[in-house]
Amino acid sequence: MYGFRAANRYAKALLEYALQQNALEAVYQDMSLIDKTVKGSKDLERMLISPIVKTIVKKEVLNKVFTSITPEVHRLFDLLIANRRLPMLGVIAEKFVWQYNEYKHHKIAVVTTAIPLDERTQREVLHKVISLTNNSNITLENKVDANIIGGFILRVGDIQYNDSVAYKLNKLQQDFQEKLFV
Repeated sequence: MYGFRAANRYAKALLEYALQQNALEAVYQDMSLIDKTVKGSKDLERMLISPIVKTIVKKEVLNKVFTSITPEVHRLFDLLIANRRLPMLGVIAEKFVWQYNEYKHHKIAVVTTAIPLDERTQREVLHKVISLTNNSNITLENKVDANIIGGFILRVGDIQYNDSVAYKLNKLQQDFQEKLFV
């Protein structure tokens, strides 16, 4: 999607506005809901992007889908409509959630596995990540991707540790191509 720089600016402005209005937590809940809803509904995402759908219809749909949002987020909708930036709503919500987590010094650790992790394993991974990062304000998300075959990929912020079987097989293949073992 386009407009990442503008989305960051809108998200930052909304964060600062929410802080001024003492509504940061409520706005975070709303933007988190918007982020998950737009990511989970391709129809909603297409409707927001579509130049065919009139802006008034888009606003009505948003008001029906998000019935109990804060006035601050309603003002964001109005601002995006006025500036013709409504197609960026999903990206703005994602950037807002990221900036909120940065503001709160909250990290999200994403562990990708071939099968879902059970509760005990999730707790063990979370404790290990907490001890390695010296940050107790971490949330663990488990994503499932069968393409990694086995093992795991752990991402915390900008740091990634890839211990997947697919990665190791690709590495072996590269080694064999480079070194031509006999």
